[in-house]
Amino acid sequence: MRSELIFQTPYWFIIFCVLAGLAYAWLLYQPQPAWGKKLNYALAAVRGIVVALICFLLLSPLVRRTQSSVDKAKIVFAIDNSESVGKYGQAAMEQVKAAARELNDSGFEVSIESLEGTQNNADSLAFNQNKTNLAGLLQTVRTNFEGRNLTDVVLLSDGIVNQGVSPAYNRYPFRVNALAVGDSVPKLDIRVKDVVSNRIAYLGNEFPLRAEIAANGLQGKSTTVTLKQNGRVIQSQPVVIDRADYFKAFDFKTSSAQKGVQHYTIELGAVSGETSGRNNRKEVYIDIIDGRQKILLMALAPHPDIKSIRSVIEANDNYELDINILSIANNPPASTKQYDLVILHQIPNVLGLGNTQVRKFLDSKMPLFFILGNQSAVPLASSLNRSLFINASANNQIDKVTARFNPSFTQLNLDAESLKLLERLPPLSVPFGEYNISSGTETILYQKVGTLNTNKPLLVLNTNGDQKTAVLAGEGLWQWRQEEFAQTSKQEVVDNLFQKLIQVLSVKEDRRKFRVYPISNEFEAGEQVAFQTEVYNDIYEPIFGQEVKLQLVDEKGKSKQFTYTHSKETPRFNVSGLADGVYRYAASTTLKGKQENVSGQFVIRNADLELSNTTADFGMLRDLARRSGGAFITPASLQQFIQKLKTDRPADRLDSTEDMVELIYLKWLFFLIVVLLGAEWGLRKYHGGY
Repeated sequence: MRSELIFQTPYWFIIFCVLAGLAYAWLLYQPQPAWGKKLNYALAAVRGIVVALICFLLLSPLVRRTQSSVDKAKIVFAIDNSESVGKYGQAAMEQVKAAARELNDSGFEVSIESLEGTQNNADSLAFNQNKTNLAGLLQTVRTNFEGRNLTDVVLLSDGIVNQGVSPAYNRYPFRVNALAVGDSVPKLDIRVKDVVSNRIAYLGNEFPLRAEIAANGLQGKSTTVTLKQNGRVIQSQPVVIDRADYFKAFDFKTSSAQKGVQHYTIELGAVSGETSGRNNRKEVYIDIIDGRQKILLMALAPHPDIKSIRSVIEANDNYELDINILSIANNPPASTKQYDLVILHQIPNVLGLGNTQVRKFLDSKMPLFFILGNQSAVPLASSLNRSLFINASANNQIDKVTARFNPSFTQLNLDAESLKLLERLPPLSVPFGEYNISSGTETILYQKVGTLNTNKPLLVLNTNGDQKTAVLAGEGLWQWRQEEFAQTSKQEVVDNLFQKLIQVLSVKEDRRKFRVYPISNEFEAGEQVAFQTEVYNDIYEPIFGQEVKLQLVDEKGKSKQFTYTHSKETPRFNVSGLADGVYRYAASTTLKGKQENVSGQFVIRNADLELSNTTADFGMLRDLARRSGGAFITPASLQQFIQKLKTDRPADRLDSTEDMVELIYLKWLFFLIVVLLGAEWGLRKYHGGY
């Protein structure tokens, strides 16, 4: 370290500091002391030095400190310790460890990184990782050695990548030297390359699964591909391998009468001559749900709006729609049937059809969407919807208005720019009168009369309280959809608006006070399963300290019991050591003397990505080395590469850091002044001075 004193004032100001010290010492020690002259001179010198030093510090001098360090050239051995490298990597590790020792003895700083992270003990490295992300491995190296003198990375790998992007297309601030291991000759093998399926299917519906089968060098042979559920064969198809490089997709269709996650297996029959049978099957997990939200569209009479609303709803498979036209059937649905949303078109109305049914819907707290029309009983509708109040004219006069979006409305995350289209669409027929909204109601669309913008609401939404309601004050929605298609050849803006409105009205809110759920619906084999726990009081404030009992049951009916205490510091409970398959869980706790229960399910997948391809990709490794300026090497040429590194050894880097601080902030000066003044004062007191 090198230090340099820098003055912020003219350096000759030091003379005044010295004079101040001399003057102070002379005035204090001029009288004849009670002690000897030598001691008097010593005490005067101490006082003068301290005063001069304090005056000097008041000039705010700076100290510039420069510290230099040597950053040695660094070499990182990045080890792809995946299962596909296996025995080839284990055989090459002895050479890698010897090369690391040799480089270290030559003055390099050597580190070993793997897919699991930094390896302090290379002897304990096991080639058992079930996935390979080489781009992630090299990015980790880049992050760990950011700003360091890292010149070369030696990547031991077979070039097989089954997760993340190919590393060949990334840029690195170091040379990547590819140490290629493995067998680049395709093995005689047939395998289930992939299975394409939906993650979710509906109860009783038929759904597809596609099995992609690949084979190498087994032409002329045949087998079968089978779809199974819990060991039961559902369907089989013949597989005839007609060429050396074989690939074909096989489509299956099935359905399930059981709710929950269902376990399916795509399995290939064994073929003589194949090297491995482990990749002849793949597990598929599909969540069968009976989760369609039930919507009732009840209308006074046939109307073009009904078809438009039906098209908007049926565009989403999650909805199950019932339509009831009262003037035709005059049989309102039973009030006992529970709907997630009821859409009331011109109900209540002046004819009295369905008016009593609306009160039953209100009593059952079902979400309601009122659409007013020319036959609506406006005063009764205003009293029942509890959101929009219309004081209509006595002669039931109607008005023609277009729509203007309220940019202050943010609950549905709508695009204000695209909704400007509504101002160019045909007008709706709305009751003429005074409009008011209740507390908690938000306006989505305002009425626009000609070119005049008004503050009268056209479409409102209220999600506060126990019952959600929305009101559209006019009819003519069908004209909006037709005109939008005429102008844009699409029906997106209007449909998106009402689809989101229906979604927010029909979605069920979770009002449970006790919740336990896994942080993901799917986990990989060997991964810890984390359960999030939430407990609330009567006003839905989080509370802690409850004992929670958790039970896990696998597909074979084997159960495991756990007990833990929910706390603010540890809101998650982790479970490890679970095999692949479908698990059902049940959790319980006691709140105010009452037992609360929650249940669910999750899946642990054993992807076996390493088995889907075991043919080394040396072409990718060559491309990676070429793009980064490195070399493509084999275990046989590793020693030659190490000698080249030693011969062309990169220079060590000299790093310097410089900082500047005011002298007055140095702590050791403070303590020096305190010691000097303390010593002077102590000697004066000891010899009888004051």
